[in-house]
Amino acid sequence: MAIDTDVLFGTIEELGAGLRKGEYSSRELAEAYIDRLREVGPDLNAVVTITEERALEAADRADRELDDGEDRGPLHGIPYGAKDLLAAEGYPTTWGAEPYRDQAFEEDAAVVDLLDDAGAVLIAKLAMVELAGGLGYEQADASFTGPARNPWNTSAWTCGSSSGPGAAVPAGLVGFAIGSETFGSILCPASFSGISGLRPTYGRVSLDGAMALSWTMDKLGPMCRSATGCELVLGEIASATPAGIPPIEAEPDLDREDLHLAVIEGVGEEEQEGVRENYRESLSVLDDVASIETIALPDLPAGSVAGIVIDAEAAAAFDDLVDSGRTSELTAPADRVGGYSQRVVLAKDYINAMRVRAKIQRAMDELLEPFDAVVTPTRNSVASPISGSFVEYFGRFGGPSIESFANVCGLPGVSVPNGFAERGLPTGLAFTARAGNDREVLAVASEYQQLAGRPDYTELIDVSA
Repeated sequence: MAIDTDVLFGTIEELGAGLRKGEYSSRELAEAYIDRLREVGPDLNAVVTITEERALEAADRADRELDDGEDRGPLHGIPYGAKDLLAAEGYPTTWGAEPYRDQAFEEDAAVVDLLDDAGAVLIAKLAMVELAGGLGYEQADASFTGPARNPWNTSAWTCGSSSGPGAAVPAGLVGFAIGSETFGSILCPASFSGISGLRPTYGRVSLDGAMALSWTMDKLGPMCRSATGCELVLGEIASATPAGIPPIEAEPDLDREDLHLAVIEGVGEEEQEGVRENYRESLSVLDDVASIETIALPDLPAGSVAGIVIDAEAAAAFDDLVDSGRTSELTAPADRVGGYSQRVVLAKDYINAMRVRAKIQRAMDELLEPFDAVVTPTRNSVASPISGSFVEYFGRFGGPSIESFANVCGLPGVSVPNGFAERGLPTGLAFTARAGNDREVLAVASEYQQLAGRPDYTELIDVSA
């Protein structure tokens, strides 16, 4: 049975309902997504490897189990893609980088294994910025797969380093995807691509089998076509409880009748015009269901701390690569030399950064304690053009940002689409909460999405159907 292309743009909830109603099988769904990966994926530079044999075997197993009355949960039979820093047994795991194009591992990453247990169907390894941007880069074309093109406007980028998931999810190439974030790499592509993305609390999701960039800042999380989808995926992959963080609850203790949100002083004044307009409109929507208070971020150097920590830890992570001289094979000019400059970070600077980091974590925890979430634009602009320096492009737009604080502190955050702006590109609204409050921040984001609605991915995609 041929599946209508519109089905492929459905949320996890919608795809699961169709499977259980018998409107299509998991195998038919997998085959339809694989066809679209082959037809559209190359136009977007979104795909590294299609895991067809594994996918069809898993889909057939999912169908047999559903026929026998065995339902593994909301992801059962749903095809998904994994950013290509996650190991998948029997397939290359390239880290987006030429020196690792033929690299393979003998077992799945922990997240892939958990999703397999949940009945999800891995159909593709998705493109990424080489080494997740760990050696520094300034242009979209920083991967041997080429620059990931934004399906709303293919002259624009999807953002790194989860660039492939950022293209594949809105374009209907997968049911959902797993991305990673060290410093913005889930929420940025979610914002630029008009999808929902979750950055979980640091340590909430196991990093076993994932490429290491920064051991104390790396996070893995879902990228979906709804915030509810992110919650469903998190429920299957949340396998770790960081020290001092309570276990994740099945239902958050959230009073939807009395939401208490915060906004940051100065936000909404210097961003790109369309971002500002959509942010203010989003606040007017939230103002009907929540009390909103203005706060100021701590006067602490979160951005500098993040830079030192990432440089020092990336120097250790990629030490062998730099020693080998194979950085010369990397695509981005900055990546070919960045590993050498990272080596000059002094131990005392790293230690002092970690000491300041502890102060930032305490200050942010105290600041966020009274609130269900802080609401900000996810990014200060829409997606940058494919060509040229994205650093220069982003530098045109100002305004305070919670991104460095959130990543240094390992805070959970969700980006959901909140409209379109310059060049027909999406903007994102971010919700950030205290460490451990993953379910709570997802509930707030879902509440907003129910009020504001979601994009119609079937109408505005700038790629062939």
